[in-house]
Amino acid sequence: MGGVKAAIAVACVALLVAGCASTTQGRAVSPLYDPFRAGGLPAEDGPSGIREDAPNPEGDVEGTDGGDADTLATLAVNDVAAFWADNYSESFNGSFTAIEALESYDSESPLSPEICGGQTYDNPNALFCPQDDLIAWDRGVLVPLGQQFFGDTSIAALLAHEYGHAVQAMAKIVDGDTTTLVSEQQADCLAGTYVRWVAEGKSPRFALSTGDGLNHVLAGILTLRDPTYVAGDAPYLEQGHGTALDRISAFQMGFTSGASECGKIDMDEITQRRGDLPLTLPEEGSGDPASGDVEITEDVVTSLVNTLGEVFQPSEAPKLSFDAPECPDAKPSPPASYCPDTNTIFVDAKAIAEMGTPADRQDYSLLQGDNSALSVVTSRYALALEHERGEPLDDAAAALRTACLTGVAQSAMSENKGLDLVLTAGDLDEAVAGLLTNGLVASNVNGETVPAGFTRIVAFRSGLVGDQDLCYARFK
Repeated sequence: MGGVKAAIAVACVALLVAGCASTTQGRAVSPLYDPFRAGGLPAEDGPSGIREDAPNPEGDVEGTDGGDADTLATLAVNDVAAFWADNYSESFNGSFTAIEALESYDSESPLSPEICGGQTYDNPNALFCPQDDLIAWDRGVLVPLGQQFFGDTSIAALLAHEYGHAVQAMAKIVDGDTTTLVSEQQADCLAGTYVRWVAEGKSPRFALSTGDGLNHVLAGILTLRDPTYVAGDAPYLEQGHGTALDRISAFQMGFTSGASECGKIDMDEITQRRGDLPLTLPEEGSGDPASGDVEITEDVVTSLVNTLGEVFQPSEAPKLSFDAPECPDAKPSPPASYCPDTNTIFVDAKAIAEMGTPADRQDYSLLQGDNSALSVVTSRYALALEHERGEPLDDAAAALRTACLTGVAQSAMSENKGLDLVLTAGDLDEAVAGLLTNGLVASNVNGETVPAGFTRIVAFRSGLVGDQDLCYARFK
């Protein structure tokens, strides 16, 4: 049974407005890596949600209360079905048949029914039940919270994931030997193909901007990542949905390359995509998981800068200061700034510590932790590397090149090379969350980012799986 295993996390919508970094202007390059595009589409803000002229939802929903949540979910299922009716044959053999059995339940009610052999009380979820050809959703918690914090179209994306499981069965791209992780990653990818169709303006029911609207959809995906496992739970890595980076990268594959690529996802592809990045936390002596987070102090920031010197070995390492930034040739980008004139990284110790304070769904906020802060400081170090090479630092390409070089650094710090600081499982998800919320890791010397969180993440992932030369060649 596919679907979302846990309730959609309640994320503070104010965090998704890129409040810390302004948007930069610049010159376009190739479509996928263009600072002003998202997966090849122009990156721009605009209306997102149910269209004013959307048709009424169609279909009988068992258990419905006739409320707004069921209206939205039914409309979403109608829209995804319309997408596959028009596009299925372009990518898959066989034929598409729309799912007609729909069911709604209220996870807050002790009388909530059993669906697909499982209890639904206290189980905010959405699912596709293959034996019944049924799509079901929780109208009590899941849909209204997702709508509130991530927007109407995020619910369409959520149900597109569930519909993806139905499409897998029709296309026979999974079988009894397929691991849960592969099945879920394929479904994320298939959801991405649908969301692109919406973003292209082809949906009669939903609209989605490629700037803030798509950022919200990606934030919804991030909150539905698997928990961070400890080493002893490694077998569960193939029985879940994947990390935030796994899920978003699979979604991006579908968004940029289409449904035919989704069927190519298998364990080998996922393993290659993950590279050597850490997936589990070590256990403490008690058997409990290690925290994975450190308190961000001046000593930790100093250790990070020294570690980055070991990783990159620049000819002239940047200086580190905890004083207020003074720079004649760049604007401050708090909580961390880089001044080319003096080759100095300025860090506001109090503000960077606050940025690194752990927070998550139970705190009614998007994911945050130590690497939310450390990745920002790393990005300012990346600007020093670019300055040493004589690259421009104040345009849009510099913003994405900075994110890419930050990815290179984080990949190096994920490996056990005797460095002072080493990233652990979950740290990269914290960096990805920051790329959506404030964009500072993907900002230029003046703290200006690019419009689409989608493209910021593409740049960061380029560095995780690439090297410095790729960053300079791809983002120029």
